[in-house]
Amino acid sequence: MTTIALFHSVLGLRPVELAFADRLREAGHRVVTPDLYGGRTAPALDQGFALKDAVGWETITRRAREAVRDLPAKTVLVGVSMGAGVVQEVLPGRPHTAGVVLLHALGALPAGIRAGLPVQVHVADPDPIAPPAQVAAWCAAAARASADAEVFRYPGLGHFYTDSGGPEYDEPAAGLTRRRVLEFLRRTAPGSA
Repeated sequence: MTTIALFHSVLGLRPVELAFADRLREAGHRVVTPDLYGGRTAPALDQGFALKDAVGWETITRRAREAVRDLPAKTVLVGVSMGAGVVQEVLPGRPHTAGVVLLHALGALPAGIRAGLPVQVHVADPDPIAPPAQVAAWCAAAARASADAEVFRYPGLGHFYTDSGGPEYDEPAAGLTRRRVLEFLRRTAPGSA
């Protein structure tokens, strides 16, 4: 069993993140889903960005750090879209993190991450939030940081292709993403190797 902290998108903690957390629990993992917006959600990206600004990045990251404070050192950090940026903020204070999963966005890998940190990325291709040039730059930075990174790109899909309640949903790609994440968790579980 792996402990996982799953950070939501700019739209808030919604059914898509909760359903993903439930699937991870069904696979035997312990999952926490911090509500970084204090119960508020947004129906569209522009409203989500406005909500993020209203809550404030400082409050969002403080809530995230508080949510993981008492979790095991080897917790896996998962960021969904905006949550990738949250992972970027939380990771420096968690040097023993077992692994990082970034869905629908890239978060910069902070300086000083441990060599060999397992990182898995899933993004649409092309995605305006993670365009090909940015993905290539991220891969180069991950290599310089000696992260054990793998990037999966899903051609021809929309940004949030795993959201079954959204217009960009693609079940085959969403299923493949889930299977890849579960395999990643199996490999990075404390005591595996």
